[in-house]
Amino acid sequence: MSSQDPVGFGKDFSLHRSSAASLLLTFFVMPSIGTAGEPWWKSSTVYQIYPVSFLDTTGDGFGDLNGIHSKLDYLKDLGSIADYRAIDSRYGTLKDWDNLVKGVHEREMKLMMDLVANHTSDEHDWFVQSKRSKDDPKRAWYIWRPAKYDSDGKRHPPNNWRSVFQGPAWTYDEATDEYYLHLYLEKQPDLNWDNPVVRDAVWDLMRFWLDRGCDGFRMDVINIISKVDGLPDAPVVDKDEEYQPASMHYANGPRVHDYIAEMRENVLSHYDLMTVGEISFTHSTEELARYVLPKDNELNMVFQIELMHLDRPDHVSASPLEHYDWKVAELRDIISRWQVFKRDEGFWNTIFIENHDNSRSVSRFGNDSTDELRAISAKLLAMLEITQKGTLYVYQGQELGMKNFPRSWALEEYQDVATQNYWNRILARRMQEQKKKPEDVDMQDVLDDFQKKARDHARTPMQWDASSHGGFTSGNTPWMRVNDDYKSWNAASQLNDEESVLAFWKKALVVRKQYPILIFGEFELILPNHGQVLAYKRTHGDSEALVLLNFSNSAAEVEVEGGKWQFVLGNYAAEEGGAYDLKPYEGRLYVAH
Repeated sequence: MSSQDPVGFGKDFSLHRSSAASLLLTFFVMPSIGTAGEPWWKSSTVYQIYPVSFLDTTGDGFGDLNGIHSKLDYLKDLGSIADYRAIDSRYGTLKDWDNLVKGVHEREMKLMMDLVANHTSDEHDWFVQSKRSKDDPKRAWYIWRPAKYDSDGKRHPPNNWRSVFQGPAWTYDEATDEYYLHLYLEKQPDLNWDNPVVRDAVWDLMRFWLDRGCDGFRMDVINIISKVDGLPDAPVVDKDEEYQPASMHYANGPRVHDYIAEMRENVLSHYDLMTVGEISFTHSTEELARYVLPKDNELNMVFQIELMHLDRPDHVSASPLEHYDWKVAELRDIISRWQVFKRDEGFWNTIFIENHDNSRSVSRFGNDSTDELRAISAKLLAMLEITQKGTLYVYQGQELGMKNFPRSWALEEYQDVATQNYWNRILARRMQEQKKKPEDVDMQDVLDDFQKKARDHARTPMQWDASSHGGFTSGNTPWMRVNDDYKSWNAASQLNDEESVLAFWKKALVVRKQYPILIFGEFELILPNHGQVLAYKRTHGDSEALVLLNFSNSAAEVEVEGGKWQFVLGNYAAEEGGAYDLKPYEGRLYVAH
């Protein structure tokens, strides 16, 4: 094994869920007054990059590392940064990586990577060897099981687990007459973390990238690395389906905390780095806390995704692709609960409302029906983000107010396998129930939901300017179609517009750094029963801040008692007077004086 190829990973380390994972660039700003003694990662702002859609410098239609490097000054000027992902040959070489790290550090920023260690590609050399025979030393690096047979002699998978992306979580290998487990895609076999040799290989990988300049890891689905002993069948909750949701048998499994403790002992404790875990299929707040609380000494923070389920129907078999009309009271409940959750025990939040696994926030939680409302509500969402306690994450294009692509786009434009598999499953079910041919089945409601919820919307190429393909590529065909509005809604048009969403984000991030109360202060919910407005105070020592956010397309009047408030930030011009009359989607931030 060479120094260029630690434990066989090399460029193929993308133990990734899709052909294009993401990068996290973390902008490190020296702590301002009031943050002395706090770790650097608490006051950082993280900008997530999805490399394949960021900027293409070769003309092949796929974003690359050199594209990221060319935009470092744009990111530095924004005032944030974060980036995660290993090196697929499509994105460049290790030399390109080293050049990117050098450029990041020269600008006093930090760079994180995606650690996707639950699974590998089926083309990875480890799996190729594992698949060769039952006697291969790497057979035990993955999870293989013999088939089950029914009374008629028909072969079935080892259990009834459903893949996260629909269908069975097992694929049959005819050559060795066994199935391998893949909780996600068939091409992404799960590693066997119960094998200590596998864990040692992951530790070696982490050290390789940290020693090469990586400043931290976003740990993809880290809570599913330990499966329940015996891999039992999941309970049947969907009688119309052969395969059942099985997260109770792999999420927060029996040895997950032992393995993270081992990771800390062998790797994390030896570096000054930032760690954030993606915790999936977990609704228990106590379970989430175990990954974060200082007394357990595991990770700095986790992505809890309750806010991402705000517009998801509340039934057992609900898909993330189904839409629900959420209410302000539900938003208020989620925000207030997590802002005070175990604060006395040191729980630290991640603050985010967009990423590569969710559609655009202005289309979900704002109003993109007109350009004016789109800009105003995108700024409102920025205010929601920068006024919460925790480490702030901004996803590429969020700073521009990028929105979902139009309902008029055909099914063929949806490239995400989760979208495609869901469509096929619902279509097959309706064909069977209605006894109709595919072309005769009405699927318009599913397309309506896709337009609101599909992950594809977050993966359209960045809109840099009004040139062909939004300036994303000089080639003829980008890997995914650019949103139709790129000629009028792009970074270049916003850079010199003081009223743009981009200009507002820059101003908002300056305010967040200027007032540590917004990062570290305590949270107090006010106006708990208001039908339109989310309102809260932040307190830190003798400092106090007031946040008013109108999440409706109608004017709202609120009364706030006490204090002399100084207007600091708003997405409309400041208003004077005792009553706080908020315009549609208006947000205001005040500090006491």
